Amino acid sequence: MHAATQGLTATDRAFAVAIVSETLRWMVDLDALIDGATAQILPDDVKSRAVLRIALAQLLVLKSPGHAVVSTALPLVDGGPRRLVHAILSRAQQEEWQLPDRATLPLPTAERWAEQWGLPMVEAAEAAWSAPPPIDLSFAAEPGTEEWPDAVSLAPRHRRLPRGQAVETMPGYREGGWWVQDLAASLPARLLGAGEGRTVLDLCAAPGGKTMQLAAAGWNVVAVDSSAKRLERLRANMERTGLSADIVQGDIRSWAPEDQADAVLLDAPCSATGIFRRHPDVLHRIEPRQIAEMAELQTELLSRAARWVKPGGTLIYATCSLEQAEGEDQVSTFLDRHAGWSIDPARADELPEAVVADDKGLIRTLPAMLADAGGLDGFFVARLRAPSG
Repeated sequence: MHAATQGLTATDRAFAVAIVSETLRWMVDLDALIDGATAQILPDDVKSRAVLRIALAQLLVLKSPGHAVVSTALPLVDGGPRRLVHAILSRAQQEEWQLPDRATLPLPTAERWAEQWGLPMVEAAEAAWSAPPPIDLSFAAEPGTEEWPDAVSLAPRHRRLPRGQAVETMPGYREGGWWVQDLAASLPARLLGAGEGRTVLDLCAAPGGKTMQLAAAGWNVVAVDSSAKRLERLRANMERTGLSADIVQGDIRSWAPEDQADAVLLDAPCSATGIFRRHPDVLHRIEPRQIAEMAELQTELLSRAARWVKPGGTLIYATCSLEQAEGEDQVSTFLDRHAGWSIDPARADELPEAVVADDKGLIRTLPAMLADAGGLDGFFVARLRAPSG
């Protein structure tokens, strides 16, 4: 999306991103409307369907003026089925088409999640998917309430704001006292507590939200990531916030630290199905094959990360996934293969009030959690304890 919107003004770029995001979010329902208005079902990959999707998203979700939608849509099908596109858009306005109350999940995702979590989770996911999420901010230190009168605090050093305000214009952006980070994404670092000068390896660290949390909490952070481009963003974030970390470019499948650390945080590469609210494309892209491939990689990385933890030290394993294969199953496999390791259960006083660890002490955030307060991304977090010696 970044490359496709280069050269646009900030306003036009935001509008373009909104069109694409809402098209992806409501695509199943938009397709149902399109298919109900055509004598023959349009192939998924024809331009006319794509144009109708983005035009109807503007018309029905973003509430753009009908004449503007039509005037921008028709040139996109020059030399093609202009009459068909124009007829459907005219019909949509005349008949006052409406979308359902909740955006429908792609069927393969709905079936997979229903099997893992049950139908109520699918319904909660559809409600969560139906609108962009609020903005969560993490702070290096607890902020004063007078600076954020319209914000809600759901945990220490956290504020939640409604969408709409540009991040760069918010109080204190240039001073660097805070950064954007979903509340669920802040949980892995929260489980490590105060660093008190101890060393932590932050693996797969970019773009740096957890790195900043750990540095602000007094940890001596070694932040490792394989992507030079993503590390540029991490460095920029650290510079803006005035926090420090030892930043290393390395692929942890081959890279290894010189010494073991007091703690290791592995925010493992994953399917990212848990961040579907912010990235609605993920549910249209991810299939069981990719989930299986990611799970295989996670098993390898978790085993490597365990070697780098001092005896009695802590290993945090986290993924922004709603797939059990990338969460609960990984921990079960790890414990079966690594004698002496154990789960260090998350405590209630370490978590936001609405987030509750399961009976093993593992954290799984699901779409129904905090739904009335803006919801959470889907995350899995386990705190594991290394054998003492």
